[in-house]
Amino acid sequence: MKHVFIINPAAGKTDSRQRIYDMADLLRDKYALDVQCILTKRQGHATEIARRLCESGEELRFYACGGDGTVNEVANGILGYDNAAMTCIPIGTGNDFLRNFGPDADKFRNVENLWDGPQFPLDVIDVNGRAALTIACSGLDARVAQDVHKYGDSPMLNGKGSYVVALIVNFLFRSISSHWTLELDGQAVEDDYAVITVCNGRYYGGGFMPVAEARMDDGVLHTMVVKKLSRPAFLRFVGAYSKGEYRRFPQYASCSTPRVIHIHSDRPDIVTCLDGECVTSDDVVIRLGDKQLHFFGPVGCSCNSTARV
Repeated sequence: MKHVFIINPAAGKTDSRQRIYDMADLLRDKYALDVQCILTKRQGHATEIARRLCESGEELRFYACGGDGTVNEVANGILGYDNAAMTCIPIGTGNDFLRNFGPDADKFRNVENLWDGPQFPLDVIDVNGRAALTIACSGLDARVAQDVHKYGDSPMLNGKGSYVVALIVNFLFRSISSHWTLELDGQAVEDDYAVITVCNGRYYGGGFMPVAEARMDDGVLHTMVVKKLSRPAFLRFVGAYSKGEYRRFPQYASCSTPRVIHIHSDRPDIVTCLDGECVTSDDVVIRLGDKQLHFFGPVGCSCNSTARV
């Protein structure tokens, strides 16, 4: 078996490459494992690397070293290959995926907790043929996520500053809602929607938890639909939404568990955020990928440790 560290050198606020190299050396020297380290060079490169290696048929364990975007890319590279499994070592600024593991999240920082850890299947969210592990959202929150990347290129703003600017611009100067046709398991309704969030896991956006009961391996996707609301109403609602308390506002939000979600617009204005990575289209089809991802982690860890009943 080969152990492959896919490292995003741009992840995080500091250069973590040497720390990852030291982990790889430890596995090679202490446990006599076959180890390889590969740096990504551009967006999407981690997916290309993982898929190319999987095609060899060799037994592989991948370590996604970066933030949520790197985890998402490696997952998309190994889906469909029974000879490959993945885990992650967090070195990025955003690690919402690991929040699902609760107190065990810190164990993923030490490779000795990972290399021989048990393997278990996770569900994924299939979005137009691309997978998300935790949450796929369309609407105001996705537009904010997209603009964070745009404003993040400014030398005048740090990560938090970029998020604040993106939120202000979208809240004050753009429409909160969009006019779409939403179809849940074949039942279509044309209306104005502020947010449509499909949850396999529980966290996104730096700790927002829209559906606290979502579990990553139960074969169920929880779809939160938030219809048009005023700016004052949004301010009252967003705090509850971020804590999984949407039931306090049934006049705005509803949650169901459809197998297929279809969002359509007459123009290409649907921004969909998949684990922090954004795409824009006029037609989005979302399906459950039941137990499609082979994942491994520390002994005793649970991806549902923070889920509520």
